[in-house]
Amino acid sequence: MMRALWTAASGMQAQQKNIDVVANNLANVSTAGFKKSRADFQDLMYQNLKSSGSPSTNSTQVPTGIQIGLGTRLASVTKLFTAGDFTQTGNELDVAIEGDGFYQVQLPDGTTGYTRAGAFKRDSTGRVVTPDGYPLLPEVVIPSNSTKINIGNDGTVSVQQAGQTSTTSVGNIQLAAFANPAGLSAQGKNLFIPTDASGAATTGTPAQNGLGTLAQGMLEMSNVNVAEEMVNMIVGQRAYEINSKAVQASDEMLQTANNLKR
Repeated sequence: MMRALWTAASGMQAQQKNIDVVANNLANVSTAGFKKSRADFQDLMYQNLKSSGSPSTNSTQVPTGIQIGLGTRLASVTKLFTAGDFTQTGNELDVAIEGDGFYQVQLPDGTTGYTRAGAFKRDSTGRVVTPDGYPLLPEVVIPSNSTKINIGNDGTVSVQQAGQTSTTSVGNIQLAAFANPAGLSAQGKNLFIPTDASGAATTGTPAQNGLGTLAQGMLEMSNVNVAEEMVNMIVGQRAYEINSKAVQASDEMLQTANNLKR
């Protein structure tokens, strides 16, 4: 009976983590560039009471053995880098990536972070930065007298300055790609950093070598599907309930066994 108690308890613990993942997805349904996560589970070890193929007589074998599973556990939480919906903002510094790739930004410690969120701003020196003030890499500086900013599909940034009719190129936005984006480590603030699992970043010009193109005046929103997450939440809640019922059933069976002798 005790085995069933611990097995069902592992199911309850697993579903708690599942609901944690679903809750984080729903909390970020309006976060630009957010990528939803999925909890993946695996069964635990088995207690082998009888091995398959063991001899039952001198000339016969047991066709199927007896294995009792000992529950489940969380194996991984996988980031799903499917594209989110695009929304038109009209903001000159809102830029969406259509396809694969990440923007590169310089973190306060000097390392490079990566993001899909293209809601950029200008700081006091004209640099293009994230909402937290992290500058875009390679650095792009918008002159203070610029009246119009144009960002091409290939990442070319040009401006029209006051008193001029022609445009001037002020920089290029480059994208980074990874062999295994799911291996990136999420840092919050819409930022990722590479790990050994993700591999090193390879950088290039948008629209080349498999990288996506840029769309100015657009934002990529979260790829969270609310209806799907609600279904996942219901499934997780019911799974938690049924595991709690298994705990209660095991407890009642133990109580019955304890009351056999009075």
